[in-house]
Amino acid sequence: MSRRGETAAETPSVSSQTAVTDQRQRTKIIHAVYIITALDITWMFLQFSVTPYLAKKLGFDTLWFGYLQTTAGVIQLIGGPLFGRFGDLFGARAALSVACASTVVFFLLLALADHPAMLFIHKLPTVFMHVLSASQMVVADLSEPEKRADALSKLGLCFGIGMIAGSTLGGHLITHYGETFTAYFGAVGSTFSLLLVLKFIPKTTKVQAPATNTDSENKNKSIFNVGEITRLMKFPGVARTFIVKIVASLPSGIFQVMFSVIALEFFKLQPEQNGYLMAYFGIAQMVIQGGVIGRLTARYSENSLLLLSIGVSSLVGLAQAYMQNVFQFCLIVAPMMFSLSLFNVITDSMLTKSVPSSGTGTMMGLCASVQSLLRTVGPTAGGFLYVNYGISSIGLTQFVVNVAVFVYLLQRRLQKTTERKE
Repeated sequence: MSRRGETAAETPSVSSQTAVTDQRQRTKIIHAVYIITALDITWMFLQFSVTPYLAKKLGFDTLWFGYLQTTAGVIQLIGGPLFGRFGDLFGARAALSVACASTVVFFLLLALADHPAMLFIHKLPTVFMHVLSASQMVVADLSEPEKRADALSKLGLCFGIGMIAGSTLGGHLITHYGETFTAYFGAVGSTFSLLLVLKFIPKTTKVQAPATNTDSENKNKSIFNVGEITRLMKFPGVARTFIVKIVASLPSGIFQVMFSVIALEFFKLQPEQNGYLMAYFGIAQMVIQGGVIGRLTARYSENSLLLLSIGVSSLVGLAQAYMQNVFQFCLIVAPMMFSLSLFNVITDSMLTKSVPSSGTGTMMGLCASVQSLLRTVGPTAGGFLYVNYGISSIGLTQFVVNVAVFVYLLQRRLQKTTERKE
């Protein structure tokens, strides 16, 4: 009897120790993903420093440079959902490996670009360059549902670090060594990121998905199966949240896409001053993502924070409509970055919680395609508004659209509260 009692007493202890070890392993993988993401964003902003100067050397004017950016947006718009589906089918290591390997090819083609056509060709690998969405998939898979928003917000902290490091490093390398050397440097850096993926990322992170016949059938399906991608929209609340994400993101996305033009023509900033402003963006995002959003998600519900982010975004749009100089814009940056960061983190968290673990990659791919959509339609819509109605029209559009979304969500919330009381 005593031996049985000892065995029974030992069982919970062994189970608890296994759980602790498993949690430590998950934390280690998430931290590795944070490092990989920060490095990838660094290489991305390194590329942002190279492409405009190289395009100018090859004879691109503003119109053709816009075509180049639109081409990249369309390619990533198509690739986002397919890449997410690939991650769900073949696992985190395969997805991140393909994304990092594509970045290596991207930089090598950029380094070899000596003709305008090569600049368009070097954009082709961007169809697989979705390190951020793959990282979001891993974090969503390995984090606890109640801590998911906080874990996803840390990826935004990595984005801020990469933005500052990449912009600074890119400017330094181009000034001293030229565009070609900088592109090769990005290829070497992306290779290092690939080695980190192969070393630290497990084959799969779908720990919550049980091995069922359905999963076995799912493995055999093609990544091009549109039905499997759109199937996620049928889960409760997914379609509504996704539509809110698109509609509320569009006006702020237009401002982001048009910012380079606004900085040059409206604020009349020099390249060095623009670099300082970008660094300010990065610092603001790091502080908000690293120190503010996690605390908010721990204390308030996601629905409340979604309303808060949209409400602040509407006020930011109103302020943008009446700003007159760069100093006033700097005052707007903090609430602007707060609303953008909070909105993206909360909607991503809500969407991944609404679908099975086996579909988080595809959902993150769909979320990434929203940003690609904004980069595709943003230049045309933003250019039309800016040329015909001025910068204030972009801010007023953001104000009106976000107020409408805010009222819609508030009405739904009040209706649900009334129904529960009845």
